[in-house]
Amino acid sequence: MPARNALEALAMRPTRFLVSSWPWRSLAYLTGGALIGFATIFVVIGLLTVGLVLSVVVVGLICYVATLLSGIAVGRLERRRMRLIDHDPLPDPHRRPPGPGLRTWLMFRLREQSTWRELGYTTVSALVLCWMDATIVAAALFIPTSFLFAPLYVDDRPLSVTLPLTLVTPLALVIAAYPVTAWAGARAAMARAILEPRSDDTDAKLVEVTRSRARLVDAFEVERRRIERDLHDGAQQRLVALSMQLGLARLEVAPGSSAAASLAAAQDLARQALAELRELIRGVHPKVLTDRGFTAAVGEAAGHAPVPVDLDLRVTGRLPDPVEVAAYFVVVEALANVAKHSAATRAAVTASIHDGRLHVDVRDDGRGGADPGRGTGLIGLADRIAAVDGTVALSSPPGGPTLVHVEIPCG
Repeated sequence: MPARNALEALAMRPTRFLVSSWPWRSLAYLTGGALIGFATIFVVIGLLTVGLVLSVVVVGLICYVATLLSGIAVGRLERRRMRLIDHDPLPDPHRRPPGPGLRTWLMFRLREQSTWRELGYTTVSALVLCWMDATIVAAALFIPTSFLFAPLYVDDRPLSVTLPLTLVTPLALVIAAYPVTAWAGARAAMARAILEPRSDDTDAKLVEVTRSRARLVDAFEVERRRIERDLHDGAQQRLVALSMQLGLARLEVAPGSSAAASLAAAQDLARQALAELRELIRGVHPKVLTDRGFTAAVGEAAGHAPVPVDLDLRVTGRLPDPVEVAAYFVVVEALANVAKHSAATRAAVTASIHDGRLHVDVRDDGRGGADPGRGTGLIGLADRIAAVDGTVALSSPPGGPTLVHVEIPCG
């Protein structure tokens, strides 16, 4: 397996290491570090000088702000340069600003911890690292070059003395390859330690992912409601009208005729389709949940459940829409699992609010042994609750009973 960074490359056999690209990549990395460090020194000194001279006008303030933000450019360049000697990419810790505009971007960047870490790295690079880079590179190039051209500048020594120095040049290059690569690897490790995203950056991104998931869930629920309205106000009403028209047509034909039998069969099919459509609408998004809230919707779901359900719903008033939707579908999914998998004879649903959190319990007297990994819908249920910052707990020992406990913040 090829080495992933310069320090790992040093563990290669000497023959492999010397013919690999690591010494040259390390030399290029250090040379670039020295040049960038010196350029940073001149640019920062220039910005501070201009800022000091023009501090009475806006231009001076702009120079000071540019100095503070200079670490962003140096950090971005360093993350790209590290690919020379470290194959593990260093991710960009900066997040996208919440809105457009230069002022928003500046305020957002100045509040990020990563901006100040990059400024700290830029300071260390300009004051210490670039000088060490230059020293290592100069020594690695100067000493072999001195040996190589010794016969040209050593005039007071015979050729028998200076020629061996020239012949030692390859050995000097071999020796120089190791400290160059070692310092390049150590320098990259220091840069990674400073520039690598910290837990605060990760937490911020996690918060953004959580909010994005919540927005997707909200958008999905809006779409469910739209589909429910379209089915309820469109297809369902047309099926009702079709059934009525077929009933009127049956009155116009002679009883016992073949036409009467066909119309009766068609009306039965229309009634079956209407019943299936109503069941589908209830599964998409029940209208009673939108109109009357969680308690009424759970009561209707319990009335359609295949097993008897005892209800103890101590929830008064309306809850936030995402909470009502999530809690309702938890109850529906749990009762569906009771009917399909538990062989229970009775179930119970309790709900109450304590300390600003909705507590919902669904119990059954079935055989237990519920396993989320067997496709019982419990994983999807947990994902739905997690999207509203809730928690799900499952207790289902073999032999039963099974309890699904859900808590959702109601703030």
